[in-house]
Amino acid sequence: MKRILIFCLSAIISSLFTSVYAQTMEKPNFIVIMADDLGYGDLGIYGSNLIKTPNLDRMAQQGALLNSFYSSANVCTAARGGLLTGKYPIRLDIVSDVARPNNNVHLADDELSLAEALKPMGYQTALFGKWHLGSRLEWSPLTQGFDEFFGVLHSNDMTPFELYRQDLVIEEPVDQSTLTERYTQEALRFIETHQDKPFFLYMPHTFPHVPLYVSNQFSGQSEAGLYGDVVETIDWSVGEILRTLERLNLTENTLVVFTSDNGPWFEGSPGPYRDRKGSSWEGGQRVPFIAQWQGQIPHGVVSDEPAMNIDIFPTFLNLAGIELPSERVIDGKDIFPVLKNEAPSPHDALFLFNQNRIAGVRSGPWKLVVETHYRGAVPSFDNANSYYAPYGLLFNLERDPSETYSYTREYPEKAAELRNYIIDGQKKLSSRVLENMWNRP
Repeated sequence: MKRILIFCLSAIISSLFTSVYAQTMEKPNFIVIMADDLGYGDLGIYGSNLIKTPNLDRMAQQGALLNSFYSSANVCTAARGGLLTGKYPIRLDIVSDVARPNNNVHLADDELSLAEALKPMGYQTALFGKWHLGSRLEWSPLTQGFDEFFGVLHSNDMTPFELYRQDLVIEEPVDQSTLTERYTQEALRFIETHQDKPFFLYMPHTFPHVPLYVSNQFSGQSEAGLYGDVVETIDWSVGEILRTLERLNLTENTLVVFTSDNGPWFEGSPGPYRDRKGSSWEGGQRVPFIAQWQGQIPHGVVSDEPAMNIDIFPTFLNLAGIELPSERVIDGKDIFPVLKNEAPSPHDALFLFNQNRIAGVRSGPWKLVVETHYRGAVPSFDNANSYYAPYGLLFNLERDPSETYSYTREYPEKAAELRNYIIDGQKKLSSRVLENMWNRP
């Protein structure tokens, strides 16, 4: 009851703040910087000893750090769709594969992107980096509300790999060693040009997705090899953006967010968490999240409350004074109270997926896992033939963050509660006929 009362009061305070802010202040600027395949443990503020990230560390000290922030997917394309639409990716029909030059995976035209939602309020919008929500020009960022595009359509291990400015190829093959610096130059120009107007800048970096490249300026500087050099280049980029905001006196009207699209792949650190990219374990989807907004987010906020990248969409819209669209479902919630007041999570439960099946659910400190990948197979733990049937594996992430020991036997009622979240969520989210395994025991 106390938790509910605290959340309700925080929500009321945040709602009043948002309303007053929208009526009395300029529309805030928004910047989202997202690394590709960056691990939870790859930043100094999250425990890295070999990779130096002074700019991101300072950003966290001057803003908010979330310790239980999740991507909406464990692979690139679906995660980006979730961030830009506020929806679980299963609703977007982009979970069968990542977008590739030889497939048709893309964000549908009738989806409302964050850029499209902000534009009617006068926002200038730009994407500098990796799109990965459709590998053809007709599915590019320019068709989803972005005024400017400088970057690539998909991952750097796919061919053809071309660098675009707007709808024109300007470089092939791409000199990947300077991509991060060039994305940064475009970002600084965009901020300078639009400093007197509200803007939304989205910077989904190409790295540290492999293959890895770095310029001579940063080569050999890290104690973590080439991977570390690449991450330290991204940290430099963040520093350049923050210093530009300070120089232009925009820090009090700009919310800057940094995160990753999923856990680390072959290199990188998931921190204390289990497994890596592509899995439903914590290492696959728990990612860094840092937010800074001078004068609005207090310095040094640290929260363990669960949140997800689908929350960015409704949070930004609320801060811009824009009502959420009523004609479509938005799964995300406004997490500004978490950032500003260290309020409880607005989510009763957050779902983690393996493609179109909910593989796990996080609720408070508890997590239930019912499916994972293992040696190319996808075993489920809640079907009748599993040792862990009928519920799956229950973890207390406060006590056991590495998901090492299941407490299903000790807390069967909690396991049943979380599995019911999964069953109900799968019914609501999936259009497919449910398999027998989803029948309640």
